[in-house]
Amino acid sequence: MKRTLLEMTQSILSDMDSEGVNSISDTVEAEQVASVIEDTFFNIVAARDIPEHQQLIKLTSLSDSSKPTHFKYPTNTRKLEAVQYNVGTNYGYVKYVDPITFLDRMNPSGTVVTVTDVKGGTPLYIRNDCMPSYYTSFDDENIVMDSFDASVEVILQTSKTRAYGYIYPTFSQTDSFVPDIDDTMLPYLLAEAKSVCFSLFKSGSDPKIEQSARRLKSSVQNDMYKTKMANKRPNYGRT
Repeated sequence: MKRTLLEMTQSILSDMDSEGVNSISDTVEAEQVASVIEDTFFNIVAARDIPEHQQLIKLTSLSDSSKPTHFKYPTNTRKLEAVQYNVGTNYGYVKYVDPITFLDRMNPSGTVVTVTDVKGGTPLYIRNDCMPSYYTSFDDENIVMDSFDASVEVILQTSKTRAYGYIYPTFSQTDSFVPDIDDTMLPYLLAEAKSVCFSLFKSGSDPKIEQSARRLKSSVQNDMYKTKMANKRPNYGRT
């Protein structure tokens, strides 16, 4: 059921009773429709945790001995679900804490090195006698872990990280490009893009297309995973 960008563009042009094309570069209108499809795609994926966009991720070390526990979020990272660091023979979880909790836990009188954060010039007291156990981010661009073991390594290394989370997929304005979205959500993408195209290029939306888009929006919420997922309930702080 996968469809290329050209096939989706042709479908929308046909429904709008517009000129047919063999390539999205054939007409200005085809290029405009393809652009709407791209915008609609990112509107959809930015608002949802889509299974196809989950993957294992390597954090990017700053490779700076003056900031031994700093990493950057890799390009296109949307959200991290879990972070681990190799502490010897096994990976240990490095848990997220909010920035204020991170600051409150620092002890300048312990076995530490003083690190200046990337932005703001604030000193951070980073332990240098144990592997990391928690991390935070002060700017949503850089990650700071609480410690490193100077007897093992001068800085924390990219190769020893293991994270899992969501990324933003790429989109290419080429005929053969297939959007990274599963068969369940593809009709919703097409319906939403079609609705936008009618509104922009035909001076008004089509009621049936609007109805279809609303119906598909509701149905895809609970049908994105190929494997049945357990119901998630809030734990209200209980462990």
